[in-house]
Amino acid sequence: MANINRQITLAARPVSYPKLSDFKLVSAPIPTPDAGQVLVRTIYLSVDPYMRGRMNARASYAAYVEIGEVMIGSIVGEVNSSNHSDFQEGDIVEGSLGWQEYALSDGDNLRKVDPTLAPISTAIGVLGMPGMTAYFGLLEITQPQPGETVVVSGAAGAVGSLVGQIAKIKGCRVVGIAGSDRKIDYVTNELGFDAAFNYKTTEDYGEKLQELCPDGLDVYFDNVGGAITDAVFPLMNVKARVSICGQISQYNLENPELGPRFLWHLITKRAKIEGFLVFEFADKHDEGRRQMAEWIKAGKLKYREDIVEGFENAPAAFIGMLKGDNIGKRLIKVSDQ
Repeated sequence: MANINRQITLAARPVSYPKLSDFKLVSAPIPTPDAGQVLVRTIYLSVDPYMRGRMNARASYAAYVEIGEVMIGSIVGEVNSSNHSDFQEGDIVEGSLGWQEYALSDGDNLRKVDPTLAPISTAIGVLGMPGMTAYFGLLEITQPQPGETVVVSGAAGAVGSLVGQIAKIKGCRVVGIAGSDRKIDYVTNELGFDAAFNYKTTEDYGEKLQELCPDGLDVYFDNVGGAITDAVFPLMNVKARVSICGQISQYNLENPELGPRFLWHLITKRAKIEGFLVFEFADKHDEGRRQMAEWIKAGKLKYREDIVEGFENAPAAFIGMLKGDNIGKRLIKVSDQ
């Protein structure tokens, strides 16, 4: 084992999109676990849209990252050494241990991963936070019914690509929205969405949605917010449900966008909008993982991992993800299993 632990810290608070200079690669000694602690070696690091909000110094549902602190993020790794009765050397674990090659944990934030269930990278992807976000954000919040029309924004991302497939499994008609022709091809021809459009080459979102949803829509899973979401509300059917997962189109704006007032549509359509955090359903995550794993084994659910090699490339990979470079779940491979 090397003697140096590389870490990536927050060097500056971003203005608009983060820059490489907003991060700093530093070195520190590899820590030694005390009684009740484990030392985990990172194998895969996750980069996710929510991290952008944690870089801002404002109140939210969780604490923001201080300047000089290790960037927050989930990893899947191997227990390198243990002074904890519940973990043994060699165990594969998942937890929010941040952007670093080695991390200490008291075990409270660790989950053991069964490497025989699926590749361990899925523990921070389809069988991890993104997968549980898709599963519970769709099924618990909107409760889609067979024959209903479901629209998914951010449809080719880690969450949206799963949402659309789960909706298909539940017998729905699915329309996706994504930002490139390559992504549209992926969700329609590989994942089985019924229709999709590229918002970057579409002039009138409302007109396009009306074309693809001639009978309106019953469920909207929102990953992006902004003008795309504004265009959805006039097309909602009576008793439509909207699940607010993310607002990635707004995360890097210096000033919030002004949009149309849409609450009238909630009255006329008796519709429901609900935001959620995946942690609300933590007591059901094992159930969700089992179901997702069964669907994968049965060939009903596909996933794609966009893996970037090299710990030092995490900032560039994160920035690229925010700009839509990835299809599926973006991960950083930090070391070998």
